[in-house]
Amino acid sequence: MRPRFSPETYIQAILAGNKVMLSRAITLIESRLNSDNELAQAVIEGCLPHSGGAFRIGITGVPGAGKSTFIDTFGTMLANKGHKIAVLAIDPSSNVSGGSILGDKTRMQNLSIHANAFIRPSPSGGNLGGVARKTRETLLLCEAAGYDVIMVETVGVGQSEITVRGMTDFFLLLMLPNAGDELQGIKKGIMEQADALLINKADGVFLPKARSAKVLYSQALRLFPPNESGWNPPVMLCSALAETGIVEIWETLTRFREHTLANGSWDKQRERQALNWMMENAMLRIQQAFLENPFVQTEIKRLKEEVQNQQISPMKAADVLVNLWGSRR
Repeated sequence: MRPRFSPETYIQAILAGNKVMLSRAITLIESRLNSDNELAQAVIEGCLPHSGGAFRIGITGVPGAGKSTFIDTFGTMLANKGHKIAVLAIDPSSNVSGGSILGDKTRMQNLSIHANAFIRPSPSGGNLGGVARKTRETLLLCEAAGYDVIMVETVGVGQSEITVRGMTDFFLLLMLPNAGDELQGIKKGIMEQADALLINKADGVFLPKARSAKVLYSQALRLFPPNESGWNPPVMLCSALAETGIVEIWETLTRFREHTLANGSWDKQRERQALNWMMENAMLRIQQAFLENPFVQTEIKRLKEEVQNQQISPMKAADVLVNLWGSRR
């Protein structure tokens, strides 16, 4: 049985940087049990005034681009410089247990044992885009614990990965050197949202291909409308294994922060993040209230059978449920 503590115990331990209590608090807020909701909310509210100070970096990419290896190398470099690094690695959920496969943490072998790092693999819960149900709250707790660079690694399942754009300051898209194939398969919506494109595995025999890819991607980015912040997304090369180009990436991120802070777009993005968080939670609350309504629960069983037997259209059935919920709340 999971131990329960008072909100103050959780909050004080998190503010002191206690990793064990931070992990327990994250488990608490990820819980779907109604009995945990009130305590989790109290912990979040207590940590909220101490959050907001981290550089939030979203990282996505095509399968095989080496996201976890890159984060391991990049994060270790920053941790060695004295930064406190938190990685929220969103794993695909098990179809059977709903739990996390936890593969990412095993691939971040250097960062996972660093004293300045905290890695939290979380199940995606089947959410479109691979963003875990409570990633925003987890990010907030990590900031309260003093982590100044937080990376959110997504599973990379398609265009819906732009969801992570709504909770981070900088969106990094990792690509492979074979640009001819990738330009055909990459989703336009993801490239439009990227603050930088990073071609990984640019080493050895792949280096010429990576350089050619850089030219092609740079040309493709020019076709998109100007970035709202006035930032021109660069295309960079790196090799996470050879540890080349890693320092330059942090320099780019630093320039981005200075640029967006100076023109006010950093604060505007943070405001959007807060509003997105509010609306996301409102929609979850509405969905939960709808599905837990006893009248809806009774009627939905009958309507499911009628839809399956083609006695009523799915649209009409949905209208019946919504109207019933509205009249019986």
